[in-house]
Amino acid sequence: METETLTSLTDGYRPGVEEGPPLRSYAVFSGIWAAGFAGALAAARRSGRQPPQVTAADVLLVGTASHKLSRLVTKDKVTAFVRAPFTEYEGPGGPAEVEERPRGRGVRRALGELLVCPYCLGLWMASALELGLIFAPRATRLIASTFSALTISDFLQIAYKAADKRGLQSS
Repeated sequence: METETLTSLTDGYRPGVEEGPPLRSYAVFSGIWAAGFAGALAAARRSGRQPPQVTAADVLLVGTASHKLSRLVTKDKVTAFVRAPFTEYEGPGGPAEVEERPRGRGVRRALGELLVCPYCLGLWMASALELGLIFAPRATRLIASTFSALTISDFLQIAYKAADKRGLQSS
């Protein structure tokens, strides 16, 4: 029986497109995430640390904090220096944000894809915060609550701007 490579299995994934997404690099990054997360959980278990009972408050805290952290890394103007080696500037985005696209090939392109996608990076951020609740719960809660408060602040800024704009238009 002939063995198929990842490349042959993914032929035709994007017909008519000369160069498809860097699936091999995506697989490597997925493996790194899974191995890192599993390794950290195994280390916690070996050291006698038990994952805390997850409460609804923890889910809300980690959810809002990972939302903000992933947007901060992937979209914020002031963190463009982190993305610059892997992305190309396209133009302004949302409030205090920019739009960029990944550049390069292989690992560089895959890392660029991760660094411009808040949804993709959200898993990495949420995982890091959850692991933080195991290894350094007080510090993690302080960090997460800071970014959660910033998320709420962002939404209030947008709501204020929308309300102010409506008020000016109705005058």
